[in-house]
Amino acid sequence: MGVSPLLDQAESASFDAPELFLQSVPRTIVHRAAVSEVLATGLQRVGEDHYRVGVQWPRSHSYYGRVAGRWHDPMLLAESIRQALLVIAHQEYGVPLGHKFLSNSLDYHLDPDGARLTERPAHILLDIRCHNIKRRGRSIGAMDLEVDCLRDGTRVGSGAISAQCVPEVAYRRLRGERADNQPGLPMADAVRPRLVGRDSVFDVVLGASRIDRVWTLRYDRDHPVLFDHPVDHVPGMVLMEAARQSALAVLGASDGLIVSCESAYQKYVEFDSTCLVTATPKPATGPGPRTVAVGFNQGGATAATCEVQILAA
Repeated sequence: MGVSPLLDQAESASFDAPELFLQSVPRTIVHRAAVSEVLATGLQRVGEDHYRVGVQWPRSHSYYGRVAGRWHDPMLLAESIRQALLVIAHQEYGVPLGHKFLSNSLDYHLDPDGARLTERPAHILLDIRCHNIKRRGRSIGAMDLEVDCLRDGTRVGSGAISAQCVPEVAYRRLRGERADNQPGLPMADAVRPRLVGRDSVFDVVLGASRIDRVWTLRYDRDHPVLFDHPVDHVPGMVLMEAARQSALAVLGASDGLIVSCESAYQKYVEFDSTCLVTATPKPATGPGPRTVAVGFNQGGATAATCEVQILAA
């Protein structure tokens, strides 16, 4: 993975801007109820529509924990990008805290070395350029972020996110009678936790089915991480987790490292009907990561898709 000349300044920022890692940003800015779920630690404006966001990955996390005993969970990068979007939108583009964010896509790619565990939390610098900004008065209505991920001055990954920013009243009109939806369907029996890299049924988001490579999406509204705060539909991070778990299951690689995930969201995944998760592994092309295409179908239509890459431990 080559380093872009545009990253010359950013490469030194992890050393020149220690203030980006001093403390967590306020939890309300990243739409979290629990302070423990805040990864973002600082924001710095570099130039027009160009920012750096500091994030810290803990050595241990209640859900996104160690993988195979030697890696941070790369899903922390996905959550870091999501939080960086919110920090920039609220603090730099004037988006009010009450607005809703509708994500169309979220991608990340991370080198295994970038996920390595050490004796200290990982300080990650996100070098971010904002594009396709749709301005709305003093605020914005949408934007795309392109992200380079640096650790100890070295580029170790990348990512992107595309989102719309919608006022609460407009969001409620958009959602209609589903604006106050809550999880209500009975949970399906979980697949065996170790099959999907988990130790507890509580953390499994796949329900068993009789169809090969197909599961039902399952979730517990009381889960402190996946449902940190009230929502009216299944969050995108839950879908990415289901994509990861289905890929681990279909590859038989319970300790595999998810080094890449490209997700696209066509529709909300609703609480009031069953969502099917289908995993299709692509042919192996060498000794590196295996690619699995994952689809989410609800009501006979595709609601979301993910393509993940799993590196065997």
